Amino acid sequence: MDRRYFETDTGQRIPSVSEDEMREVDRIAVEDFNLGILQMMENAGRNLALTAMEMISSPSDNIVVLAGSGGNGGGGICSLRHLLNHSIHPNLILTQPIESMRGAAKHQLSILLAAGFSPTFDAYEETIHSADLIIDTLLGYGLKGAPRGTSKELIAMIGESNKRILSLDIPSGVEATTGQAPGLRVRSTTTLTLALPKTGLYSIPGNLICADIGIPLEVYTKLGIHVDPFFEGRYRVPITPI
Repeated sequence: MDRRYFETDTGQRIPSVSEDEMREVDRIAVEDFNLGILQMMENAGRNLALTAMEMISSPSDNIVVLAGSGGNGGGGICSLRHLLNHSIHPNLILTQPIESMRGAAKHQLSILLAAGFSPTFDAYEETIHSADLIIDTLLGYGLKGAPRGTSKELIAMIGESNKRILSLDIPSGVEATTGQAPGLRVRSTTTLTLALPKTGLYSIPGNLICADIGIPLEVYTKLGIHVDPFFEGRYRVPITPI
């Protein structure tokens, strides 16, 4: 495919990856480099929390984290723990009952529950409309078809809220490879994309930031993708399409 490129605020050129390529990046990182899913998720969650803190005016601002049951939601749940440690008290809305959570997202949630934190189980619309910042971690780069069920309902509420929105990796409802939306989609103020930008972000409006989650550059080399070091002493860098 013709590879699309982004540029950092210091002029570093970085490649984007499709959904299939990112899936392979994750697989190689775990299987060949022994990098754990929870390690990468922790890095994603911390970077997400730092970005959220930069988007609010005060620790007393209302933040709501909308989390799906997959890896993207796990990153959002993890970010909430970091925010709590900085005297910020977000609300958490899950798309699934607690007992239906799975994998790494379930693990992240179990930490919060052990610490006495409880998700919000009702008044979703009121919670969203009273927020100063919405953190969207409903759906990740593996979107298959139009959003359904609770995810669809929450995306509709977000669209009506006219609030600042921070999305993790890619706005929910947007296909990571094409940038198209087969149904309802989130229109983010800022998107914090992980490791490398996704090709679908090329024409997405809003601010774009790329976050380092600890993947060695040699992982990309195994896929024939050349990536020069571009974080330059930072863990998050603003990027723009070129």
